[in-house]
Amino acid sequence: MTKKTPKILNRRAWVVDVNMGYGHQRTAFPLKHLAPKGKVINANSYQGISEKDRKIWEGSRRFYEFISRFKRAPFIGGLVFSVYDKFQKIHPFYPQRDLSEPNFSLKRICSLIKKGWGKDLIEKLKKKNLPLITTFFIPAFMAEIHGYPREIYCVVCDADISRSWAPLNPRKSKIKYFAPNQRVVKRLKLYGVKRGNIFLTGYPLPKENLGSKNTGIAKKDLARRIPNLDLRSQYRYRYRSLIKKYLGFLPRESDHALTIMFAVGGAGAQKEIGIKIVESLAEKIKAGEIKIILVAGIKEKVRDYFLQHLNHLGFKKNLKKNIEIIFEKDIKSYFKKFNQTLRKTDILWTKPSELSFYTGLGLPMIIAPPIGSQEDFNKEWLLQLGSAIPQKNPKYTNEWLFDLLETGWFAEGAMQGFVESPNLGTFNIEKVVAGKIRLPF
Repeated sequence: MTKKTPKILNRRAWVVDVNMGYGHQRTAFPLKHLAPKGKVINANSYQGISEKDRKIWEGSRRFYEFISRFKRAPFIGGLVFSVYDKFQKIHPFYPQRDLSEPNFSLKRICSLIKKGWGKDLIEKLKKKNLPLITTFFIPAFMAEIHGYPREIYCVVCDADISRSWAPLNPRKSKIKYFAPNQRVVKRLKLYGVKRGNIFLTGYPLPKENLGSKNTGIAKKDLARRIPNLDLRSQYRYRYRSLIKKYLGFLPRESDHALTIMFAVGGAGAQKEIGIKIVESLAEKIKAGEIKIILVAGIKEKVRDYFLQHLNHLGFKKNLKKNIEIIFEKDIKSYFKKFNQTLRKTDILWTKPSELSFYTGLGLPMIIAPPIGSQEDFNKEWLLQLGSAIPQKNPKYTNEWLFDLLETGWFAEGAMQGFVESPNLGTFNIEKVVAGKIRLPF
């Protein structure tokens, strides 16, 4: 056995996510190289899942997607969603106080697990002696309750979290958390999680967008992005020393047209916003001054909705050049295509989901209306960073967008995201799993 072999073995781990929206799967995707054969396991749809477990998971997933879409229904939609949201509500951070008392939702989840939910999965994972990394708290609880012998790591994929993320008995739990920011570290402590079980790693971003540990690819992409985001060189003139420190010298012009990506969430909500953006920017799109990327993910209905309305607006001939739709039939292909396309995206427009952390790649963001308590906090975090703004009326995008481009605000937002948002989560998680970092940091 060579000296290199043990190091490789120590970096292996089970990587487990859940198929509920895109958030937990997108978070796991940059960590897939740690898993045996690069395969991420879906806790709710793995091969051989018991029918009893599948029904519990499927009911939860369908209800989540229904509620996310139903929120848009006039009058009653908002009311129904608000009732649902109370079960995942994140309480105000201040005044800081003991929040370790379990909520109703957590008690119900743990009761189901103690009755056998998830035992089949954990017994299968026990057959190989590996640490476990999961991007959702329920598989972590399953592992602990059903006696998983190795390390259990839980990756947090929001800027703040509800009590449901922490174990029933946090002070006795062995679950370790990878926190994306300082707020999550403090929140977990208020929930009673031991400081020794919390690692401030940052969110795991894709290596193909980051580059090596000096974020070389992200720097190069940001440098190409800034000329498009600073139409009158206002930002470049005021902050030339800062730009030189982080990026070196910038190209005089970008190598692509101003590119805006609008991403729809996993439940398919808010797709109408994408078409409103296209309608408002139609003239500039047809003139080749702007490119729009509409992200349908793996939802055929969303893709068909985009195609139907684009055809109605007369964009059939412009689809490949000035308008692109990202759609793939499987989640891996979608994430791969999404990450590739981000490299020549200048502005990311989406609701404040897990994609909020992608501002760390040097992407300024336009925030679509949040869906759920955790997204309210993601929005707040982005605004504090200074890397995002709430969307104004999409109908008038052709007006307010260019006002901001002329002031250089989007260039400033891009730099703020890159500099202020922790973006080395993937590398830090690797180090913890490999045993190179044994104490929280």
